[in-house]
Amino acid sequence: MVRLFIFLVVVLALGWGFSWLADRPGLISITWQDHLIETSLMVAATAMVALIGAAMLLWWIVGVIWTSPYSVRRYFRARKRDRGYQALSTGLIAAGAGNALLARKMSLRTRGLISADQEPLIHLLEAQAALIEGKHDEARKKFEQMAEDPETRELGLRGLYMEARRLGANEAARQYAEKAVEHAPYLPWAAQATLESRSQSGRWDDAIRLLDQQRMANILEKPQAERWKAVLLTAKANDRLEGDPKGARDDAMTALKLAKDLVPAAVIAAKAWLREDNVRKAASTLEGVWKLGPHPEIAGAYIRARSGDSTIDRLKRAEKLEAMRPNNIESLLAVAQAALDAQQFKKARAKAEAAARMQPREAVYLLLADIEEAETGDQGRVRHWMAQALRAPRDPAWVADGFVSEKWLPLSPVTGRLDAFEWKAPFDQLEGPVEEGSLAADTAIASLPPVTVSEVKADTVTEEAPKPILVEVKPAAQEAKPLPKELAVAAKTPAPANVTAKGGKSPENEEEAVPFFGRPPDDPGVKDPDAGQPATRLRLF
Repeated sequence: MVRLFIFLVVVLALGWGFSWLADRPGLISITWQDHLIETSLMVAATAMVALIGAAMLLWWIVGVIWTSPYSVRRYFRARKRDRGYQALSTGLIAAGAGNALLARKMSLRTRGLISADQEPLIHLLEAQAALIEGKHDEARKKFEQMAEDPETRELGLRGLYMEARRLGANEAARQYAEKAVEHAPYLPWAAQATLESRSQSGRWDDAIRLLDQQRMANILEKPQAERWKAVLLTAKANDRLEGDPKGARDDAMTALKLAKDLVPAAVIAAKAWLREDNVRKAASTLEGVWKLGPHPEIAGAYIRARSGDSTIDRLKRAEKLEAMRPNNIESLLAVAQAALDAQQFKKARAKAEAAARMQPREAVYLLLADIEEAETGDQGRVRHWMAQALRAPRDPAWVADGFVSEKWLPLSPVTGRLDAFEWKAPFDQLEGPVEEGSLAADTAIASLPPVTVSEVKADTVTEEAPKPILVEVKPAAQEAKPLPKELAVAAKTPAPANVTAKGGKSPENEEEAVPFFGRPPDDPGVKDPDAGQPATRLRLF
């Protein structure tokens, strides 16, 4: 555009000049060696312009002839360079596609057409071709050469880092990542690897400092950076809880400000407050997280906040939690467990049964078994609830990369990933072994201690049922006479509370029996030997 403007200005200037000369006619006389040359001013100006143009043309022709060898060399060099870049592009595409033969061929062709000093991508192509061919030592040498060049340092360190990870040399991989972060802290892979390595070694302050640098460089989004910082602060607070409760409290409270639903931070903060005998602050911290999402660890820390509380006081605290989040399975389980500890079996059973209706799972049935054991001691019902627990879905737990942990951890022990643990049911362990669960239930029931065969009381059967034939079990040293097939062996098992007489009343107290929640028990008690069912032998566990 500038050149066009200059050209127009020059043309306009020449036109204006010739017009000015045309308006002012005159003659020019030149005497040179007895020769007189006379011409008009316009002709003289035209001849001068033509002479200048001819001189410029002649100079251009001379310049073209003079620089023609260099132009020819430059033409062929550019053509060779274009062929080299075409081979390089083809080789990189072949390496990405896994075509080792073509990648190696294009690598050799590129090396012959382009100098490696001019184009560093040749080293990358050769390294990729060596990796595809399985020549990892050669690839590592190429990456080392690239790491020494400032232009390709980041690429070389990345290749060395990946090779170290492949070989399982975690310490070497950490060093490569640290070196890459020193020169280029904006690299996501290097920053992430360095962050994980510092976290694994417990260098929480260094990890938090690096995380802040990433946040300032806009490598991480603000929500992600705040979440990870909260996790690191929680891990730091957990390490400082024993030696520095005040510092642990400050770190945990800061983590809660960044991630309000982080349960481990709330538990650690509450423990730190309790170390300072500040029960009110501890309860307030736990209540805030409980309102966002009930969690059994929150409930356990809240109910047992004061070590000197009685079981009734703990039950009241559990009921307070339930009032905050009603119709929640964790609230119901907390109240049921506290009521069981307080020997209030009716309330414990009601809450546990409500939890079972809401979400039947392992912990609910185990709690019902504990209630049954403590209240009635009915082994039949206890076995029933235990069998239900064996077949029920697993309880939520801290799960990360398929690893189930009893407590929260900041890093995954499998992959080292930060903030990998989630509170959820381990689904990967439930999908496959469904049949194994049922087999485990049968095995667990069969492994119970054997029932002693002895005398059966008459009040354990219905009114119309005749007295069973009593069988005396003799020691192994004595000879045992074979029993007829018609005889049934009765087991000395406590009669369940739901066995009633014909008229719907229990034979002992003539009161209505308490209805049994759930399915019929696996061990309902003694059956009527003269009933219409086919005669079967009682299975002895």
